[in-house]
Amino acid sequence: MLRNIIVLLKIVPKPEEVVFNPETKTVDRSKARNEINEADKNALELALKLKEKYGGKVITLSMGPPIWDKYIRLGVAMGADDAILVSDRALAGSDTLPTSLTLATAIKKIGDYDIILCGEESSDGGTGQVPPGIGGWLDIPHVTYVSDIVEISQDGWATVKRTIKGGHELVKIKLPFIAAVELGSNKPRFPDFRRKRWAEREFQLKIWSLQDLGLEPDKVGFKGSKTIVSELEEVKPAERRKEVLSGDLDELARKLYEILKENI
Repeated sequence: MLRNIIVLLKIVPKPEEVVFNPETKTVDRSKARNEINEADKNALELALKLKEKYGGKVITLSMGPPIWDKYIRLGVAMGADDAILVSDRALAGSDTLPTSLTLATAIKKIGDYDIILCGEESSDGGTGQVPPGIGGWLDIPHVTYVSDIVEISQDGWATVKRTIKGGHELVKIKLPFIAAVELGSNKPRFPDFRRKRWAEREFQLKIWSLQDLGLEPDKVGFKGSKTIVSELEEVKPAERRKEVLSGDLDELARKLYEILKENI
């Protein structure tokens, strides 16, 4: 019933190992270990469940350097049918605008898609702007905070479950669409051992350059970005107020009352 289900995978540095370069004002991930963004794993798991129920082909799409190859292959080991990496030096420094443009252009090149899934946001950026940005470039509906896709009807509509304050709501949305999947909305499956060996040794990862996509270098990277980091400032957490009270119980109660009255 379904054709292509495209899942966007971003490879992110472990948050506790990230440092900022004060000169370039960019994230320095050179010494950090990498991993697939956790919310993107939830998106991949949802895609695989949809494939099991409605058929189709799951294709992962990533943007980054060739050294991310082994992490992308992990998505194939989990069950993805194909994987594409958009890699070009000109993409370095891209903010969410050229990032969403590049990914949307790659999605157009893949074609025949019914559903695009990605994590609600990345752990290293946290803007949540790329999914709706892709929806804008492709001129298709987008839905955020998705915890599940409940049903896909024969007439090309999907019933989507999304989280709201205090509960959830069901939204009907026309295919094709893009959905930002909520972090922790499911439990990503463990890679199959035999498939993992095949993915590491035999699977042929497709790598596309800007030329393959027909994009000009001045549309991406620092040149194509509309935001810049002008300053970095370390924000220290506020120190907790410490005060030791002494006296009998009645006196302690009065002192505590006065302190609470001043601060409420």
